Amino acid sequence: MSFIEHIINEQSITTETIAFRMLLSLLVGAVVGFEREYHKQPAGLRTHILISMGATLIMLLSIYIPQTFSQYKPADPARLAAQVVSGIGFLGAGAIMKFGFNVKGLTTAASIWVIAAIGLAVGAGMYWATAIATLILLFALIFLDIIEKWIFPAKFIKYLRIYSSAGYDLQTDPISDLLKKHKVNIRTVDIEQTFDDKRTSLYFVIQINENVKINTLSKEIGQIEGVQRVKLQQII
Repeated sequence: MSFIEHIINEQSITTETIAFRMLLSLLVGAVVGFEREYHKQPAGLRTHILISMGATLIMLLSIYIPQTFSQYKPADPARLAAQVVSGIGFLGAGAIMKFGFNVKGLTTAASIWVIAAIGLAVGAGMYWATAIATLILLFALIFLDIIEKWIFPAKFIKYLRIYSSAGYDLQTDPISDLLKKHKVNIRTVDIEQTFDDKRTSLYFVIQINENVKINTLSKEIGQIEGVQRVKLQQII
């Protein structure tokens, strides 16, 4: 126990403190990364581990350089570590992806930024700050996600295509009324008409609640006069 206490309280950068802080950084990155991997996010287990350990190593290096080469002054331990804050933005941007009208990965990008900060804290030996920040991060990713979905039901952007029977000029009003009845938000509507077989095609971009029964909605649209075929798909 005294050995562990010695490593925890040690201020100078030694082989023991380097090993301890790097292993702790690996553990923290693995815990957060596992949560992101479980939700099938682009930046998952390995990414968070590498970011956390990389930030820790840079922080250790920032402290080690002025500690070991004190003859070279001025030495600022925060200068090298500060580059992590700006540099990690490139990885965060890579985690953000756009699917049609949907933007995915903002939470993961934020977790990447925070895990880098936690890695710096580990490297600086701020163990209480590391523990508190990790717990808050996990609380935000896990429990706040549950609360958010309960208060604000998730919505998805989908592409609704409706084709009319030959010779029938399909109108948007009955379909719009039905969508509003199911509390479906209409983003855009496009109409396409072919003059050879006199068919009308309607293209809706809709924002739909996850609680809406897709099969029921498609069936009711199909029962509208003049509707021949209904196709509802996720925008990617």
